[in-house]
Amino acid sequence: MAKTKKSKPAKQNNSRSVVKLRTKNHPGKKTSTRRGTPDPTNPKRVAAILTKLDEAYPNASCELKHENPFQLVVSTILSAQCTDVRVNLVTEKLYKKYSDAKAFAYADPAELEQEIRPTGFFRNKTKSVMGASKAIVEQFGGQVPRTMEQMLTLPGVARKTANVVLGTAYGIPSGVVVDTHVLRLARRLELTKHEEPKKVEQDLMNILPQNKWIQFSHQLIWHGRRVCVARKPRCVACNLESLCHAKDKTV
Repeated sequence: MAKTKKSKPAKQNNSRSVVKLRTKNHPGKKTSTRRGTPDPTNPKRVAAILTKLDEAYPNASCELKHENPFQLVVSTILSAQCTDVRVNLVTEKLYKKYSDAKAFAYADPAELEQEIRPTGFFRNKTKSVMGASKAIVEQFGGQVPRTMEQMLTLPGVARKTANVVLGTAYGIPSGVVVDTHVLRLARRLELTKHEEPKKVEQDLMNILPQNKWIQFSHQLIWHGRRVCVARKPRCVACNLESLCHAKDKTV
């Protein structure tokens, strides 16, 4: 009698359990369910953000100490990748020694480098300060220009510095100051998706009323330094919390 070949038992399919193991959340790890704000730049939401900022920072202003537009040019150049507090400490002595644009324009570069050294990047900043000062003296009669086009002809001056000076010193809303705080918070509030300052500024100019361009920057900078800090935003203390759906919220 022929022997019948025994069939091997079918292997159990564990694909479902494998999938479950792979998709199961890591114990203790929080997962975000926030999906962002529908239509985040609609006029009503933007107006609500501006109202909240007015409530929180009605007197927000530039924190770089200066007595005239020219000093603000110098301070803003020195503030690149440096805190306003440190810049103010340096310029307190600096402006006593160099009283005007002419004094900076024809200063001893080696001396000036050492005097502004605490602000960082002191060699490049010395070239920018002296170059801008010389242009102001020789091309603009010692007066800081009042237009964006003219400001951008000054060595070391880009849109950020020009906007700071035109807005703060002259009250001219030529654009929106986009520093690290404004860039970070504008993205966090979903007012822009860009990371390049020029594109962020253009987005903000398109959605903000022009009469708010100057104050908005000051307010967002204050908010970024006092509440919506980079490493761990203080969302509990934030009056914009109900309007914010950032993934890194702490509440």
